[in-house]
Amino acid sequence: MSVTIHDLRAYKAAGKRFVMLTAYDFPTAQILDQAGVPVLLVGDSLAQGALGYESTLPVTMEEMLHHTRAVARGARNALVVGDMPFLSYQTSLEEGIRNAGRFLKEGGAHAVKIEGPQVELTHKLVDLGIPVMAHVGLTPQSVHELGGYKVQGRGETAARIQDQAHALEKAGAFAIVLEAVPAELGADITGNLQIPTIGIGAGPGCDAQVLVINDLLGLTEKPPKLAKAYANLRRAIADAVRAFAEDVENGTFPDEGHSYH
Repeated sequence: MSVTIHDLRAYKAAGKRFVMLTAYDFPTAQILDQAGVPVLLVGDSLAQGALGYESTLPVTMEEMLHHTRAVARGARNALVVGDMPFLSYQTSLEEGIRNAGRFLKEGGAHAVKIEGPQVELTHKLVDLGIPVMAHVGLTPQSVHELGGYKVQGRGETAARIQDQAHALEKAGAFAIVLEAVPAELGADITGNLQIPTIGIGAGPGCDAQVLVINDLLGLTEKPPKLAKAYANLRRAIADAVRAFAEDVENGTFPDEGHSYH
C-alpha cells in the first residue's frame, strides 16, 4: 500500500521514526522503494549529485521534472516529493502555484518541498490540494544571503526558526525539514509541532532523518559533516572498472560463457 502524507503524521503520533532519501533516477528509486524507504525526495541536490553544478541554484524546472518523472516510475509505494528549484516560486504566488502543480501533473510527484518561510504560498497550495513539505534552517538556495553553508539557529536566530516552523505548520505543511541547526533546537521544534520533522544535521531528536543518497552510498568525494557514508561505492565502482579493464587487456573477457555461437 502506498505511503501518504497522513501515514507520516501517524508515524509521529505513534513515535515511529522513519527515513527520507533523495533519488534522481529510475533504478535508484526502484531499489530504495523495494527496500522500504517511505519517502523519496527528488531534491534540488540533483544539481551537484547528478548534473555537476557547483550549487543548487542553476538547476531548472525542466531538469527537476525530467528526473522526478524517472523517480515516480520507479516508486511503487513511496511518497514522492519534488523539490521546487530556485526562482520557481519566489517571483510570484501565481508562478509558485503553476510550478508546484507541474510537479504533480507532469512529474508524477505526490507533494512538493519548498525552502524558507513561504507561508502564504504553502497555505494557497494546500487549499488547492497540493501537499507541501516545508524546509527551514540552512536553506541552500539562500547560500549567498546566509554567507555560506553554515549552521543556523544559534543564539537569537533560534526563535526566528521556531516561529517559521510554527507558521508553516499553521499554513498546512504536512512535514518540515530542519537542516543544519543545533540538536537542541531540532528537538525543541519537534516536541512543539504536530507535524513530523525531518532532520539533516539537526540532531537525533527529529521524527525522521534524510540524507542525500550519494552521501549515504559513499559516492560523494567530500561529503559534508552532517552526512554518514554507509557504503563506499566510489571505491567499489572504481575497483569493478579496473577489474573489467584488466580482463579485457588479458583477453579473459568475454569468455565462453559470455559469447554467442
